[in-house]
Amino acid sequence: MAFELLKRIFNPNKVEIELDDIQSMILRSRPIPYYGTMAAIKIKSAASGKDMIKAVLPLVHSAQDWDKNEGATVFLTLTYKGLEALGLDKSSLDSFPESFKEGMAARAKFLKDEGVNDPKHWEKAFKQEIHVAAAVIADSKEAWQDLLNQFRQELEGNTGIEVLFQHDFGATEEVKNVFGFRDGISNPEIEGSGIDMPASYDRPIKAGEFILGYPGEAGVIAPFPQPEILGKNGSFLAVRKYQSQVAEFNKFIQENSNSLEEGELLAAKMVGRWRSGAPLVLSPESDDQALGENANKNNDFSFKDDEYGKKCPFSSHIRRMNPRDSKNFVMEDVRLHRIIRKSVTFGDIVAPDIIKNDGKERGQYFLAISANAMGTMEFLQAQWVNDGNSQNLGTERDPLISVQKDGLFTVPADPMVKRYHNLQTYNIVKGGEYCFIPSLSALKWISELP
Repeated sequence: MAFELLKRIFNPNKVEIELDDIQSMILRSRPIPYYGTMAAIKIKSAASGKDMIKAVLPLVHSAQDWDKNEGATVFLTLTYKGLEALGLDKSSLDSFPESFKEGMAARAKFLKDEGVNDPKHWEKAFKQEIHVAAAVIADSKEAWQDLLNQFRQELEGNTGIEVLFQHDFGATEEVKNVFGFRDGISNPEIEGSGIDMPASYDRPIKAGEFILGYPGEAGVIAPFPQPEILGKNGSFLAVRKYQSQVAEFNKFIQENSNSLEEGELLAAKMVGRWRSGAPLVLSPESDDQALGENANKNNDFSFKDDEYGKKCPFSSHIRRMNPRDSKNFVMEDVRLHRIIRKSVTFGDIVAPDIIKNDGKERGQYFLAISANAMGTMEFLQAQWVNDGNSQNLGTERDPLISVQKDGLFTVPADPMVKRYHNLQTYNIVKGGEYCFIPSLSALKWISELP
């Protein structure tokens, strides 16, 4: 059965934000399937950096054509050091948040990046001064290669920039991560974006929580980078590269189960979904392939009727990262901590029976978009990922994306609660950065700075 796409209907009468000025990757769905390349660039001279932006700008598409084919696009973002290298004046630079200015590595203590995730262990590429983080993405190999060649041609001959690294990624129409689970299912809808959605659990969130220059959930416009042409219609991005330890995860599952079926259930309990994408709340006993493949149904659920976590454990990954209406949470607080997640996978999927690490590079570029991406990421990492108090779980951490050493995972069940010990770190951070996502008019303005 083919993956059933979510029915997203464009309604121009519901547009309240400037779609023609907002980079498409913020609002548009990631292609299914998808193919792409991540690139990090260093700017050696302001003039060369502006020339580069001017050259690639035609390849950066807006969200205006949301109702058309997803197609191919370039996603272009800048770090604080990149804005400095481009020659922005002091008043503009000073208008950015302090956490953005410091960068992700310097914020390690707020992100709980310790042990194997400590920046001192990051890959060499992320220890360099990255100025531009870009992604080339498309819905077919041909479109991706064509756009990538155009992107590279625009960079050729510009001796004032240096490509620090390029890394290909991609996923089939099943959109599975390297653990074999369907990925990228749950994302918030943005009010005023012009998209009519089928009735479901989630309701749209105010545009200002994700796009700068608009009212947020509190009804006010938060301060944003100045002048207005620079900040409005932009956003912020937290990017983190994870190396996935799938064999170690598989070994843990095998050592704590007596059959393939029992192991699949334990894996689903840790994730909160079956490998198909079917949520445990709707299918608690066995995987439901049809449900997992139905994008109109696989995210239409709440935790209201799972008060004791016997269907989906409180400490499962999806329940920690989006508690929805779990008893211990105030709904409005949950809405303030949502992110638009456009993560992409690299490397091959590892079968559940493989328990020996082959050392190959595989994992995910975690891409989190929010008008306050720095604050949101630091809250999620410090509270929902690495602290169990919000779920009355003490020191228990997220089973998939936290730093673990002999960790604990609790599964409410009848007649007794089950506790699994000796969890390890199954996704290791190899690098990351905070980036600004300029609007199309901001990119043009930057490219024309004197």
